[in-house]
Amino acid sequence: MSNMYHYATVSKALDDLNEKGYTFDFNLHTDDIIKNPHRYEIEHIYRYEGDSNPDDEATVYGIKSNSGKKGVFVAGFSANSENDAATVLNEISIKGRKK
Repeated sequence: MSNMYHYATVSKALDDLNEKGYTFDFNLHTDDIIKNPHRYEIEHIYRYEGDSNPDDEATVYGIKSNSGKKGVFVAGFSANSENDAATVLNEISIKGRKK
């Protein structure tokens, strides 16, 4: 990945990605990611670690589909935040990652 970003909060990461055109909320539309992960590429990843509470930890993904749709997916690290889409994102191609 060519660019690493560090933000104070998840909200700041989301705001910056929104300004870069990542406007679609993939958290509300996970079915296609789960069924067709090959159609998506992760272009940005930001992991936020809370200072004191592990429930504050999250990963923000900037995702682009092969149709050109750009959006975000936020995955938490608490025990109840695991879902199929977050699991599939671990397998999706990350732009710039050597295979």
